[in-house]
Amino acid sequence: MSRSGFAQRMLALTRKEVRQMLRDRSNLAVGLLLPIALILLFGYGLSLDVEHSPVAVVMEDTSPTAREVFTAFQGTMYIDPSWAGSMQEAERRMLAGDLDAIVRVPVDFSRRAAQGDATVQLVLNGVNSTTATSVEGYVGGALANQALKQSDRMGDKPDGGGVVLQQRMWFNEAGISTWYLVPGLLVLIMTLTGAFLTSLLIAREWERGTLESLFVTPVRPLELVLSKLAPYVAIGLIDMAMCLVAARWLFEVPIRGSLLLIVLASFLYLVVSLAMGLFISGVTRNQFQASQMALLTSFMPAMMLSGFVFDLRNVPVVIRYIGEVLPATHFMNLIKTLFLAGNNAAQVLQECGILLVYGVVLVFAAKRTLRKTLDR
Repeated sequence: MSRSGFAQRMLALTRKEVRQMLRDRSNLAVGLLLPIALILLFGYGLSLDVEHSPVAVVMEDTSPTAREVFTAFQGTMYIDPSWAGSMQEAERRMLAGDLDAIVRVPVDFSRRAAQGDATVQLVLNGVNSTTATSVEGYVGGALANQALKQSDRMGDKPDGGGVVLQQRMWFNEAGISTWYLVPGLLVLIMTLTGAFLTSLLIAREWERGTLESLFVTPVRPLELVLSKLAPYVAIGLIDMAMCLVAARWLFEVPIRGSLLLIVLASFLYLVVSLAMGLFISGVTRNQFQASQMALLTSFMPAMMLSGFVFDLRNVPVVIRYIGEVLPATHFMNLIKTLFLAGNNAAQVLQECGILLVYGVVLVFAAKRTLRKTLDR
């Protein structure tokens, strides 16, 4: 009888929540349209790759040997070389923000090249340190490749005792930052759909006074929590499907792990985010405070401290520990591994176990905020 009563109450409450969600057009827009905007914005607009970087080449030595330095930069998508008549002209262009780097070929370049100790000066625009580091790598790689080609033509052995480095990049062999960023979009969108949307639910009912009327019914707090989660689970699953479709067919990110494990891990994190939002909503009991708290405790940390863009190994120890506490960090590590590296049974069990614990704790924490009392 109790099971039948539980099912009837859950069905009635879920119908109520679905109707309320469908009437609230703003929530639907945030839940369905905003994820599409984020996918397009982050997928196409955010990139850590530096392409077509403007680089000026100052040729103080005009010999054929020196001119091969300029040839080294042609035919690559990463560098757009241009001539500069003098170092002063190149410096003026850099001060104006028109250049990312200056390559200076000194007057004694060809003579020293014949002796095997030629040098080229590289001046980098350090306003954007990330771009400067990338350009430094591109210029160095282009010059090294050109030197190797010249040695092959002359029949000389390359420097380093005949040792040639053959580089291989695993998991992201294309070297495209989109492959690194797009899987993380799943984390951000699950967080947005979960914590931000559900953070308004209970607070809105407290403000409208409709929650008190439920307290005089046989509805139990756990049933109320589960019924409020159900409609947004459906929204979250739709968002998850959009992310997977966009990642695979729009941005061509490989999915090397099990699709079933990706869906399972995403579902666990979605429940964690939804329960976190309900808990925030139940504690604050105010829509404005709940929305601000959700942004500060879920979405912003998921973007900045989960490893979405920044490697947590490169941040201060205190920040790293804070990041490790976040559920988003565990899901981020897992989802990127499943997308790019494949199945890692030990990591899947560990991270999914942590997410499951977070989910159970937060569901019961949200249930505690809905005890049948009007005390604040």
